Amino acid sequence: MHIEDVRTYCIQLKAVTEELPFGPDTLVFKVGGKVFLLVGLDQVESLSFNVKCDPEHAVTLRADYPQTVFPGYHMNKKHWNTVFCNRELTDDQLKELIVHSYNLVYKGLTKAVKDSL
Repeated sequence: MHIEDVRTYCIQLKAVTEELPFGPDTLVFKVGGKVFLLVGLDQVESLSFNVKCDPEHAVTLRADYPQTVFPGYHMNKKHWNTVFCNRELTDDQLKELIVHSYNLVYKGLTKAVKDSL
């Protein structure tokens, strides 16, 4: 998976916006104004992104994929993972993690925000 694939997949999800709130090097995807994925635009050697994750599932993923899934870099390590592409997970598994993050964030939105989307 390449950065263009991550972007294309994220923006096709319902009501997703993309922003650069932390400067020109970090692309952020949001639903209802809340972040569900961050990816650095300056990555050359290997692509990784941060996604939100259920805490219990995060522990399992980190144990099952020790070369691919790590506690979220510069994030709350209980709720966020840094996931490296093109290692142990297939593109479909990476997409599942993106959707899992999106769904967690969407679920946490207020009814009013959900209705406005």
